[in-house]
Amino acid sequence: MRTPLAPESPQQQGLWVHLLVASRLFGAAIAIALLSVHRVTDHDQALIVAAVGWTAFSCLAVLRWPELHRRASAWVVDTIVVLGLILASEDWRSPFYIYGLTTLILPVTELRARPAVVWGMTWVVAYFIVAVLTALPAERTLRETARLETLATHLLLPLVITLALGYAAAVLRRLHEERERREQLAIGAERQRIAWELHDSAKQRLHAASLVLSTLEPAPTQVLHARRELDAAVADMQSAIDELRTPLDGRPLDEALRERAGELAEISDTEIVVRGGAPPLPDTTRAHVHRIAAEALTNAVRHADADRIEVDIARRDGVLLVRVRDDGRGMPAEARPGTSGLRGMAGRAATIGAELDIAPCDDGRGTTVTLSLPLDPTGDAP
Repeated sequence: MRTPLAPESPQQQGLWVHLLVASRLFGAAIAIALLSVHRVTDHDQALIVAAVGWTAFSCLAVLRWPELHRRASAWVVDTIVVLGLILASEDWRSPFYIYGLTTLILPVTELRARPAVVWGMTWVVAYFIVAVLTALPAERTLRETARLETLATHLLLPLVITLALGYAAAVLRRLHEERERREQLAIGAERQRIAWELHDSAKQRLHAASLVLSTLEPAPTQVLHARRELDAAVADMQSAIDELRTPLDGRPLDEALRERAGELAEISDTEIVVRGGAPPLPDTTRAHVHRIAAEALTNAVRHADADRIEVDIARRDGVLLVRVRDDGRGMPAEARPGTSGLRGMAGRAATIGAELDIAPCDDGRGTTVTLSLPLDPTGDAP
């Protein structure tokens, strides 16, 4: 079972995991040292073995399987085992008390403020029950100030830790969100600047070159070919300018691809169908995937003479698959001179750790472009 979680960056998650491992090793060392120099129960050696075993297993587990960081069931199991060690030590002032406080780290830093406080209070109640089961002397504790202060400290310390860690986690989240916002603003401004430069300089020069060539009459075959290439370059540049001026802005990948398909369908006779949807992806990854698929769509419309193009977006076995299939004339034997679209698609795929495959369709007619992007266990791109 999963509980509603607050978004965190991998760096933040790594920070809390390292804090858990370090504090748990420290807590285990204290408990083992106390059990070694001072007899607590008749089974101190068994408690030491159990502490060493659970410390090693729990630390290796959170380092090996990141998905455990966000699973409430894993937190519950960890808390039950550690409270069991306190109960087995037969004293509410157990050597494992500090060790037990480490079970608060992941839940409190992963949850929002209110659920985190509820988790901390639940831990206090569970610890108090364990204290009663270890024969907490209620009358003596209430009569002796020192024992009462000790019990109060044991009950209040988990709440203090909960509030401190929760506040620190919230501050780090806000800093992360603010940094992302600033980065998006900077990226947006840079995209707009590049779009203006392309439109006002490079595109105008290409238009001028095409006009100069159009004055040559009768035009040689090479000139006609050059004009076609210039017109294609202008069209490609306009697509790039449109992409720069209208980024995804947080829209889902399938929504953005459906919009692009609609734009291409309006300027051609090609039927374009987009099916499926993608899990949430980081902004940069989503932009690269969208650009690769949009480039494949544009190529199919302009060069394949296709009647129908199908775009399928699906998640299978931990991999995001984006497949663009057309029923056109297929890939030429040699790439057109001066084109760099396929190289750009391959470069984008390599940037995000994906594989790009371009091959003829199974029926021998048309081309299939398949992008395979590995996802981590939570469904996000690594």
